[in-house]
Amino acid sequence: MAEYKYLLAENTEGILTITINRPKSMNALNFDVISELYDAVAAAGKDDAVKVIILTGAGEKSFVAGADVSEFLSVGSTVGYDFSQRGQGIMDAIESLEKPVIAAVNGFALGGGLELAMACTIRIASENAKVGLPEVTLGVMPGYGGTQRLARLVGKGRAMEMILTGEMIDANEAYRIGLVNKVVSPDQLKDAAVTMAKKIMKNGPYGVKLAMRSVNYDPVLKTGLQFEAANFAAILNSEDMREGVNAFLEKRKPAYKGK
Repeated sequence: MAEYKYLLAENTEGILTITINRPKSMNALNFDVISELYDAVAAAGKDDAVKVIILTGAGEKSFVAGADVSEFLSVGSTVGYDFSQRGQGIMDAIESLEKPVIAAVNGFALGGGLELAMACTIRIASENAKVGLPEVTLGVMPGYGGTQRLARLVGKGRAMEMILTGEMIDANEAYRIGLVNKVVSPDQLKDAAVTMAKKIMKNGPYGVKLAMRSVNYDPVLKTGLQFEAANFAAILNSEDMREGVNAFLEKRKPAYKGK
């Protein structure tokens, strides 16, 4: 098993647990974390000893608090499309892996964190989980597949509400609208994920693989993701984005101009 700077990976009886390990940064996704996730997911796909993957974050405060927004300031529209597609790429790699990936959502799953959880096969949340896509509150928009996968999971109307208000919802509300599959106490989260993994592993692996391939088949999704990436690239060149991100980093209220 490869060693990583920001990930912990441990295989126990066919269940590979990948933990994003940046607790001081609330496990935020940056370029390095995304690169390591690419490597870990690709390796897991090729490893016959891996049957199911559990993806989680270090500590109880955060699954993944979001993308590292400070990186937005260094990215303009000329490379913003590639920036978005890079993030979308790891989500697609997880969704299309054809090995079940269970997100054990401990604490905050915001922005890129929720986009990461939505790319997983199944989501189990602890009672202290808070999820949302708050990008518009920073003057940007979801760019790692959030506009596409959230609507597919909870419906267009509820997705619009969450995306356009940027508000967080708690674990029970996420369960009510079908965004997560199960809610458990924080101390039961790991066991619940392992139990789910073992239930899946009892079944025929080829049947599981083809069932996942069939459920995930969506010829419209690719076009939607490309459109999202184009819009994300455009907004990275906006005054609102710079104002929103700087206000967030400076812990002040933003003064948006709508351009």
